[in-house]
Amino acid sequence: MITGGATGIGFSLAEAFVKAGNEVIICGRRAHKLEEAKDKLPQIHTKICDLSKEKERKLLYDWVRSNFKDINVLVNNAGIQRMIDFKKGTHDLIDGEDEIEINLKAYIYLSAYFIPLLLRRKEAAIINVSSGLAFIPLAAVPVYSATKAAIHSFSLSLRHQLRDSSIRVFEIIPPIVDTELDRGAREERKQEDRGIPPFEVTKVVLKALENNEYGVAIGMAQYLRDGSRNSPEQTFKNVNRW
Repeated sequence: MITGGATGIGFSLAEAFVKAGNEVIICGRRAHKLEEAKDKLPQIHTKICDLSKEKERKLLYDWVRSNFKDINVLVNNAGIQRMIDFKKGTHDLIDGEDEIEINLKAYIYLSAYFIPLLLRRKEAAIINVSSGLAFIPLAAVPVYSATKAAIHSFSLSLRHQLRDSSIRVFEIIPPIVDTELDRGAREERKQEDRGIPPFEVTKVVLKALENNEYGVAIGMAQYLRDGSRNSPEQTFKNVNRW
């Protein structure tokens, strides 16, 4: 099951998993995007779900448990990125989608729901999509960066808790990817770099699964991860030249 699977990295992963002979479920909030994904990839199963709402997270789990008892992979991929200026107080924070619910709580709660099911499988995996900004934040998107740092920490702890089980926990750490993630904020920041195409991330995910590489940073994200260890202040300055 892939959250946020109708577009971007999620849909690219869905295509690859279907091509490899898997049964794939995707969920998302926008019905028309799910329909477009289904038109392109008729084999997939789709489910409308607003992951920012706990009731809908639970309904998603109940639906999957009832209809797909052999599920063995959970991909926590859904996310949003918003520019928030704290000089405006709570204005930007509350005037829009909730990054903490979607980017962080959904990952945590879906993992908690699905782990008992995954433990029944001989082999299973949880794939958490974090970000290079988990290591060096972009100050213009402070909540997004903070949620991704939390996902990095959560992935480490979850991997340790499940180390003696059948579940492998992967963290995929992309750089900027050319998706709808930021809802146009890149244009607002006059950011010319649109990032790598989603299929580049998918190639890394498939290789990581094959080789049991549990924490994989891609491209510029590797620079951010290394910079957080070797020269955090300078790397932060380099990322935040605005």
